[in-house]
Amino acid sequence: MTRILVVEDEASIALALEDDLKKEGYEVEIARDGDTASRRAREEAFDLILLDVMLPGLDGFEVCRELRRARVRTPILMLTARTQEAEKVMGLEAGADDYVTKPYSPRELRARIRALLRRTAGELPEVYRFGDVEVDFLRHEVRRGGRHVDLTPTEFKLLTSFVRHPGRVLTREQLLDEVWGHGVFVTERVVDNQMTNLRKKIEPEPSRPRHLCNVRGVGYRFEE
Repeated sequence: MTRILVVEDEASIALALEDDLKKEGYEVEIARDGDTASRRAREEAFDLILLDVMLPGLDGFEVCRELRRARVRTPILMLTARTQEAEKVMGLEAGADDYVTKPYSPRELRARIRALLRRTAGELPEVYRFGDVEVDFLRHEVRRGGRHVDLTPTEFKLLTSFVRHPGRVLTREQLLDEVWGHGVFVTERVVDNQMTNLRKKIEPEPSRPRHLCNVRGVGYRFEE
């Protein structure tokens, strides 16, 4: 299920957004201030962030800049009551992907969300590098120290999931959904076994992983 973090301090607006988005089939979490939003967006893997500009604590621009500095690539749709062109540009320069000016219609907002999700769903660099590993998504190849690494299709999908969400914890359940798909009966133990195999192929010291880090009792986190 597509997960959306709604960052809005006005309770009535937050509730209306939550109700409307849940009717569209999205899973929704609410954050009511900028500090909470910044923390939750770095802790969890969301598919999209609806970010109000005027917030207690960090404002929307600061949250956006902080997340981009932390290499959180989740698409951000800013909600703003401000209409000045310079402030819209400020949001985009802070790292937002799009914006909607209040007052907006629920229909327009839903359309913007769908468009942004479509635009970013398959967004991956042609080549991604971390440590001595190079992932070539066009060729579907992985090299380590310049040498070809033979990954199974499942291992490549796992690695792709982590590249999409650097620095965030992915639960075993989330990995099962992303890699094996909904409705496929696979135990969480299978995830652990696949992670062990993947570590052996890309980690300098598989017993002391530097990139594919275990988060006890939860899942795994990818560090570049």
